[in-house]
Amino acid sequence: MTEENNDNPDPENELAANEEESSAPVAEEVTPLKYGWRSLARNYVSFVGFAIAIAALVCIALLFLLELTGSTDQPYLGLLIWILFPAVMLVGILVVGLGMLVERRRRRKFAAEEIAEYPVLDLNDPKRRRSLIVFLVFSIVFLFVSAFGAYHAYEFTESVTFCGQLCHEVMQPEFVSYGVAPHAEIKCVECHVGSGAEWYARSKLNGVRQLIKVSFNTYDRPIKTPIHNMRPPNDTCAKCHWADKYHGEKLKVFTDYGYDEQSTMSETRLLIKVGGGSPETGRPSGIHWHMNLANEVTYVSTDEKRQDIRWVQFRDINGNLTQYFREGSTFTEQQIAEADKKQMDCIDCHSRPAHIYLSPNNAVDNSITAGKLDRSLPFLKKTAVEVLSKDYQTTEQALATISDDFHRYYRENHPDVYATDQPQINLAVAEIKRIYRTYFFPEMKTDWRSHIDNIGHFNAQGCFRCHDGRMKSPEGKVIRNDCAICHVTLSQSFRGTSIEPDNGRFRHPLDLGTAGNYNCASCHKGDRSFSHPVNLGDISRFSCNECHKEEGF
Repeated sequence: MTEENNDNPDPENELAANEEESSAPVAEEVTPLKYGWRSLARNYVSFVGFAIAIAALVCIALLFLLELTGSTDQPYLGLLIWILFPAVMLVGILVVGLGMLVERRRRRKFAAEEIAEYPVLDLNDPKRRRSLIVFLVFSIVFLFVSAFGAYHAYEFTESVTFCGQLCHEVMQPEFVSYGVAPHAEIKCVECHVGSGAEWYARSKLNGVRQLIKVSFNTYDRPIKTPIHNMRPPNDTCAKCHWADKYHGEKLKVFTDYGYDEQSTMSETRLLIKVGGGSPETGRPSGIHWHMNLANEVTYVSTDEKRQDIRWVQFRDINGNLTQYFREGSTFTEQQIAEADKKQMDCIDCHSRPAHIYLSPNNAVDNSITAGKLDRSLPFLKKTAVEVLSKDYQTTEQALATISDDFHRYYRENHPDVYATDQPQINLAVAEIKRIYRTYFFPEMKTDWRSHIDNIGHFNAQGCFRCHDGRMKSPEGKVIRNDCAICHVTLSQSFRGTSIEPDNGRFRHPLDLGTAGNYNCASCHKGDRSFSHPVNLGDISRFSCNECHKEEGF
């Protein structure tokens, strides 16, 4: 009976055994996670990188929309949109990559089943929760301060102070002359860069090249002008000085002083035909006729400073072309075709709009007119120009020598004046030193000779680069050098004597004979009185026409 019971198991016991077996934990088969490169980005470091990149992208989008609306003309928007925030976004992407590398190295230390698919962040843990809040607050504040600081930092790099004083010591001549020029209230960036991203990026890339030259002390002395890669004036100058505005005629009074003992005053009153206009309002006229209003003037120069012009092409409103060749020039058609042609714009005449370096002659004239130099001192103009015109190696040497030479001249040649007019002499020395510090920079080899002003035609060829009567077309047309084209002389006086203009044309106070056809700059130099190229002794007793009776003599 007992054996029989053992052969037939009890159903209740079997059921209980089955229940125990079913309730026992069953080991699940672990399937290793397949970790691709995207899963490596699931870490805190990469998340921070994503946050930086996305924040930068949002800023780019918002600022780009702001630029599209045209609600602001800030040149710094281009910097932020195309340079600064893209750089921040790139940093964010690099942080993402760094996080992936760190995560990859971390995972190599664990088995697949030990690696969580995402970082574990248990916000039920008060310590972790506080850490997260601190991190988020710090990140928001940091991003805000960084954006604010970055904007103002780059804004400062485009300020006048930065360009002229802080980093660009090499720009001292430009900075000093800018401060006394008509555009002293206009920031450098408004003319040298303008609005928009393209030229902002160009200027910064060019700045890197300049920085390298300054670092290795290989920059040009003086800085070469004209600047060939400068932004076209129509994008900058024309923002205020639009070309088709009619300016009419402008009264200009030229006051200068002689090199005689009394520094005698002479005065010329001109009505300058500035002109302007547009085809819609009438025929363009005056000097601004050149400004592509209805005409297009193109030229070829053979020198870097654009002073030797050999070929000029004029296209009128109907598209008719006229070419002018310099008389006696051997310029061939092939050379013209291969030459670097320049379309005339503002800077071809206004070559020193914001950085003007006056000649000694003009600077002393201005100071006398302003009452800063006393003409009662004998030969004041002559002596002041002489001490300013000497070659000096440094500004310090120049200022010391100017003082010594000026005092020596009056002490040795006019002892009575030196004894009684010491205050006037000291004031004159102070003013002459100011002139030198403002317009002469020997360390950079910069002055009125290195940076030519093409307005007018007194100290440089200026207008006469083309208007010298020697530019002729094959059809017989001539670019005239008639004074009345650009200005009308209203009145003249020379050393106290009134001179009647020649039917609106300037009449030279001396009878020059055939030398009257010479350009002004042929005789008038900005650093001395007229000196005949041939030593004729005292020529004050003669008149020019006594010798200059025939052409070419």
